[in-house]
This record gives sequence, C-alpha cells and structure tokens, in this order.
Amino acid sequence: MIDVDIRGHVGTFQVKATFVGSSGVTSLFGQSGAGKSTITNMIAGLLRPDHGRIAVNGEVLFDSRKGIDLSVRRRRVGHVFQDARLFPHLSVKANLTFARWAGGRTDARPVPEVVELLGIGNLLDRRPGNLSGGERQRVAIGRALLSGPRLLLMDEPLASLDQGRKADILPYLDRLRTEAGIPILYVSHAMEEVARLSQTLVIVSKGKTIAHGPVADVLSRVDLGRATGRHEASALLEGRVVRIE
Repeated sequence: MIDVDIRGHVGTFQVKATFVGSSGVTSLFGQSGAGKSTITNMIAGLLRPDHGRIAVNGEVLFDSRKGIDLSVRRRRVGHVFQDARLFPHLSVKANLTFARWAGGRTDARPVPEVVELLGIGNLLDRRPGNLSGGERQRVAIGRALLSGPRLLLMDEPLASLDQGRKADILPYLDRLRTEAGIPILYVSHAMEEVARLSQTLVIVSKGKTIAHGPVADVLSRVDLGRATGRHEASALLEGRVVRIE
C-alpha cells in the first residue's frame, strides 16, 4: 500500500497531493502539465516536499513532522521513465543486473524469474541499439525490478511507443500487475492504459489530487471533465474469457 499526503512547490508551481493506493496498480491520471511527474519525483526523493508524509507498506519514506527524509537510495523506488535509459555499451543482461550490483541488493528477486516474467530471455546477449522500443522498455522494467524495490514507479512508460509497440507490451504489464508482488504507481494521460491496468485511480489537476478511489468509481463521475479532458462518464466492465472461437 502507498500512502501520500504532501504539500510542496517547484518554483511557483504548487503541489498538494493526498491519496491512498492499495496493492496492485495505483494510477496518476491527468493532462500534460498537471503535475503528475512532480508528485512522483517527490515520492522517489528527487524533489523534497515542504511538509507532509509518504509511506509504502508501512515504511515511512518522508515525514516532515518527525524529521524523516530517506535518501533516494534508501527509499528503494524502482523508476521506469518514458525513455528506457539503458546503457548502450552494455548487453541486456548487464543492464538488467546493473542496479542490483550498484545498490548492493542481495535480496532482489532472481534474474531468471524476471527474465521469464517479461519474456526477454532471447534478448540477453543483445545491445539496446538492436532492440525495438517495446523491448527496451521491458528491459528497463526488468532492471527496476532487479534493484529490489519496495515500490515500482512507472512514469508514462508507453508514451514514446506507437500503437503497435504498446499492444506488444501491455500484456506484460498485465502480468506484472498480478505477479510483481509490490505496489506499482503508474503515471499516464492515456485513459485506455489506466482503465486496463489500475485498481486505484488518482486524478491530478494543476498540481492537486482532486479525486481518488477505485477506478470504476472515478471513471463514472461526470464532474471531472475539466481536469481529465474527457467530458463523458465511463463504465468499466470486468469479465473472464471462457472461450475463444
């Protein structure tokens, strides 16, 4: 579970974020410039809130009242960005294990487990320059998982991919949601990704979290159109495939 209640600023841009995300995927959704990445950078320790509290699974990362402000390294947040940011001179296998080696993580999950989870076993000896965009993002996710994180933070990981590459990687994100075993904070301004992957949806507008809750409940609200850019309510239907013809 992730529990966030913070206030802060970057220049003149004010941030006021309060939300609780259960296990699985919590998505921050909003239009470009809403402040989603600023909030996640405060959670990761890259920016410092003025005051408030951040906790993940009961572990306090920041608490201004108690004087707690863990360093980026001690927060153990696995960060996946829009661009994969892989080392071009290293093989996929070396990229995967770099964060675990650099951070001295002896408790990270086994490499074969992550390789199988993300379907990248046939890529291990290749260099990033020889991978597709979707393959590079899968490797970046694997590297983050192998750093032994307590929270996986994904900042618009599909934004730079075309529709074909997005379709390729979404099934792996579905699997990651159910099998990773850690909270995932997912940032996006693509509603189809959020509806497919999330358990909890947080709406961000002008630096503030104006609504949060179960994704189906938030999607059904008609009063959030100005913040989301979507002026219609939605209904989320869940089901199970019983037969394919």
